[in-house]
Amino acid sequence: MPVSAPQRPPAAPAIPAPALPTSYGSPSGPRPERRPVRRLARRLDSADRQVLGLYLLTRLGIWATAAAVGWLFPADAQARRPAALLAPWQQWDWDLYLRIAQEGYFPAGNGPWTLGWDNREAFLPGFPLALRAVHTVVPSWAAAGALISFVAGGVAVLALARIARDQLAEADAGRRAVVFLLVSPCAVFLAAGYTEALFLALALPAWRAAQRGSWAAAGTLACLACSVRVSGLFLAAALALHFLLTVRDHRAWRSAPWLCLPALAPALYSWFLESRTGDWMAWKHSQERGWYRDFHTPWEAWSHTWTAAFGHTQPTGYALMWQAELLAMVVGLVLLALLVRKRRWPEAVYLLLTLWALGTSYWFTSVPRSTLLWWPLWIGLAAWSARRPRFESAYLYVMGPLSVTVAITFLTGRWAG
Repeated sequence: MPVSAPQRPPAAPAIPAPALPTSYGSPSGPRPERRPVRRLARRLDSADRQVLGLYLLTRLGIWATAAAVGWLFPADAQARRPAALLAPWQQWDWDLYLRIAQEGYFPAGNGPWTLGWDNREAFLPGFPLALRAVHTVVPSWAAAGALISFVAGGVAVLALARIARDQLAEADAGRRAVVFLLVSPCAVFLAAGYTEALFLALALPAWRAAQRGSWAAAGTLACLACSVRVSGLFLAAALALHFLLTVRDHRAWRSAPWLCLPALAPALYSWFLESRTGDWMAWKHSQERGWYRDFHTPWEAWSHTWTAAFGHTQPTGYALMWQAELLAMVVGLVLLALLVRKRRWPEAVYLLLTLWALGTSYWFTSVPRSTLLWWPLWIGLAAWSARRPRFESAYLYVMGPLSVTVAITFLTGRWAG
C-alpha cells in the first residue's frame, strides 16, 4: 500500500508520497514467499540435518539389501532375471493392507460369515486410507506404501531426536537415539509398507507436543495414531497421565477435552464394523480368529511361547523367532522396571499397556517389531551411551549384522515377527 506523506498546511494540498519499494528482509513490506523446501530447511538445525543424513544413508542400505535379495534369492531358483525392486517388500501383512485399500473391508458381501475369510477387519483403517490416498498420485501400490513409510520415517526420526535432546539436554543425544532405532534388529519394518513408521510419525510429535503443553495438537495427533495402531490408545493413556502430572494452572484444564479426542477413532471404527457385522467387538473377535489373541494369563502365554521356542514343536526358523519374542518381552520388562525406578510414570503406563496387550494372548506375537514403538528404550540407550562411549560402537557391531539378517529374513518371505 502507498505510504502517505505528512499533512501539509492548508495552503498546499496534500501530495501522496510514492510507494516505497519492498525488498527481501525490508521492514517496510512483507517478506516474499519462500519455496516450501527452503522454508523447511530453515527450520532444521545442524543436528536435524545430521539425523536426516543418517536416515537417508540407512535407507540406501536397506534398499540395497532388498535389491540384492531380488538377485540372490528369487522365488524361482532357475530365474534368469531378478525380481522387481519392490517385489521383496510385498510380504505378509502388506497383502492385507493392500486388499483393504483396493477392495474395502467387506467386498462383495464377504465377511466373517464367509468360509476362508482373511479377518482383515483386525487391521485398523489408518494405513489403508493413507495408501489409497497416495495411490491417487502414485500408480504403483507398492511404491505408494514405500513412499508413505519413507516420509513418515523421516518425520519420526526428527521427532525422536528432538525429544531425546529435550529430555537429556545434550546436543548429540538425538543422533544417538536415532542410530539405536535405525540399527535395531527389526528396523526393516520402518521401510516396509507397514504401520510402524506412520504410527511413529504421529505418536512422537504428539508426545513432544504434550511436553510443550500443546494439548490440542497432542490430542489430534494421538487420534490419528489410534486409527493406525491400537497402540494409539496406550499413547492416549500416557498423554492423559502426563497432563495430570504436569498441569498446574486451573486454566490449563480447559485443554483437558482434547485428551478425549483419541477415543474417537476406535469408536468410529467399532461403529463401522458393527454396522456391517452386527458385532461391536468385531475387531477383537477377528484378532482371536486369525492370530490366537484370545485372553490368556501372562504365565500361560510365556509357557506357550517357550514351548514353541525350545520344545522342538516348530521348524527351526519359526522357533528362532519365538526365541526372539521371549527376549523382546524380557527387554520390555526390564525397561518397564527402569521407567518405574526413575518415576517416568507416563512412559511406564504406555509400556505396561503395550506389554499387557502383547503378553496376554495364546503366545507372544510381534513383540520384537513392537520395540520400534518404545521410544523410551532408544532415549534410554542414548543416555547410557553418553556415560559409556564404547557402548554405541558395541551396539553397532552386534546389532548391525543382526538387523541385516532380520531384513533378509523378511524380504525373502520368511516370518520375521
